[in-house]
Amino acid sequence: MRNAPRIFVLAIGLAASLGAAGGRAGSLIEFPNLSDRAPAKLLGYLARPDAGLSGMLGSRSNSAAPYPAVVILHGCSGISSHSAGIADRIGSWRYVALTVDSLGSRGIANVCGGGGAPEQAFDAYAALRYLSQLDFVDPARVAVLGQSMGGSAVLYAVDRELAAQYFNERFRAAIAYYPGCGIGAAMMTAPTLVLMR
Repeated sequence: MRNAPRIFVLAIGLAASLGAAGGRAGSLIEFPNLSDRAPAKLLGYLARPDAGLSGMLGSRSNSAAPYPAVVILHGCSGISSHSAGIADRIGSWRYVALTVDSLGSRGIANVCGGGGAPEQAFDAYAALRYLSQLDFVDPARVAVLGQSMGGSAVLYAVDRELAAQYFNERFRAAIAYYPGCGIGAAMMTAPTLVLMR
């Protein structure tokens, strides 16, 4: 799907125009993928606590860079204004938030009803590496959060026997909401909160 990156830009633009109310929201970014993974660059939406909508919504008291950060993984329909809204909300809480577009970066519109996106957990590590190199991010305080398919990717990312075995870097915490239940008894590399109903 060649239109996926355009749809990504349109969705984020819509979120920015609806939510910014005179300020600008986060920024669309492109960052390097892991060296052995395709595509070479991933797309994302970065919200900073000291800029744009997050800066307008958040309290400016007693917080300064470097900030803690959160990597956000989307569900099966890809990145959306909802994903951008989550990043902006987390940014307003004095965190840097990076929503990773695992589908649009690969020219895929959605994978709902399909097998998911197994590379999404590895995209989380690419985002962790990228954020850890930014001077306004504290690399020792980066968490990962995901919903639905992204929630499953979070569990996959922090499971010692799955994706985490390939990386020295570690997420400080993990939050998965409405993940699939396909991962058995797991040994997690970070404190993990799973939200289900």
